[in-house]
Amino acid sequence: MKSITSTNEKATKINLFDLSSIQMRTFHLSWIAFFLCFFGWFSHAPLLNSTIGPDLGLTKDQKILAFIASVGVTIFARLGIGNLCDKIGPRKSYIYLLIFGSIVVSASSFVTTWEMYFVSRLAIGVIGASFVITQYHTSVMFAPNVVGIANATSAGWGNLGGGVTQAVMPLIASGMLAWGFADSELSKWRPAMFVPSAIMLVVAFLYWKYTQDCPKGNYVDMPEERPQAKKGEKSLFMTAASDKRVWILFAMYAGCFGMELFVNGRAATYYQTKFALTETAAGGIAALFGLMNLFARSMGGYLGDRFSKTGGLQGRVRWLVIVMVIEGGALLLFSQMNVLPLAIATMILFSLFVQMAEGATFSVVPFINKKALGSVSGIVGAGGNVGAVMYAQYLLRSGSSLEECFMIYGLIVSSIGLLGLLIKFSPEDEASAIAEQKKLEEFEKRLREEEKNNLSNDKGTAVAL
Repeated sequence: MKSITSTNEKATKINLFDLSSIQMRTFHLSWIAFFLCFFGWFSHAPLLNSTIGPDLGLTKDQKILAFIASVGVTIFARLGIGNLCDKIGPRKSYIYLLIFGSIVVSASSFVTTWEMYFVSRLAIGVIGASFVITQYHTSVMFAPNVVGIANATSAGWGNLGGGVTQAVMPLIASGMLAWGFADSELSKWRPAMFVPSAIMLVVAFLYWKYTQDCPKGNYVDMPEERPQAKKGEKSLFMTAASDKRVWILFAMYAGCFGMELFVNGRAATYYQTKFALTETAAGGIAALFGLMNLFARSMGGYLGDRFSKTGGLQGRVRWLVIVMVIEGGALLLFSQMNVLPLAIATMILFSLFVQMAEGATFSVVPFINKKALGSVSGIVGAGGNVGAVMYAQYLLRSGSSLEECFMIYGLIVSSIGLLGLLIKFSPEDEASAIAEQKKLEEFEKRLREEEKNNLSNDKGTAVAL
């Protein structure tokens, strides 16, 4: 079955096995590209304590600073990439970013000093901006009734890269040593970096060949489809930046995705130090945190779409508030676990809610300002990195243990979640969303009747929104 589309060619259904439509090809390639960027972005984390740190002689503080650099630079990269999507389109933006990522990840294998390593991690952090392109691209490809789950699923499956790299990079590094590509245990991480680098180039080619900026085509061929401010109006970025709702979502995303980034970067170390586990065992357990992205983020976006059917746009916001408050409580619970099985179980519970909160956030984002979607996505997405940097800075400067930090962060996250109560939509926005939803429901009802009467087998039937 193909994805059903409207007259503006936005898909109103998600059929994972439909590769003939531009919407679903874009969906799959966007999450795959994000997966690889996330994999490359965090490829150093599971190897930092056991191989990279000893090989380069890094101190504990230098390891934390490297994490801050890699995550912190993404703040600016996300702000810039959102604006770039509005200007040149998501297709070119992703291709350029994948090529850049391939270069800097492979180049990191040649560093020999702390200074070189710090600069390398800064450069690698830029590819964390891939999230914004993924959210932008799926937002322009899917209709309002499924945009929440489309955004959440593409981002969630992409985020799997952060969990998979925890388990896979140690295996790749060991394989490099076994196959003779490394001459010592401490240097095995260097050739391992060429693996994600090479795959990024392959996906860049596929993105160039099989996607386009929007359902109708590419912005370069159809400049009228490119979002732009009217003459005399503020720029799209300034329009987004002047909306207080954007900054509330910025803070809320710092409370969910920012925490995921922090945990992704520290989870393996946490299990190695607290429970005296090996690199491989700790990496495998840490991977469970990221692997929840298989469905958790999708669930958050799906439930955001469902809440909107009865509660409108404010229903999406209420769901986001609920899930974030619970996320904070789950993190607080995790911080108190001193028995390994209980620590794993509560980590998984926390992971479920942190990723549902991320999906819920980006079920709200597409409705804040449709014209400035790239800028809104970039600002909100940058919030996650700001949060991660602040969490890491506190860990570095406070002298607190990770357990103490997790307890404090749990209280903070729940408090931030309550900020969502300040997000409001105008009656006009609510009426527009309701009208769109009704038209989609009428279309789907009519389509079912046509199928029942054997009047149409064309699943690509269009409806005017």
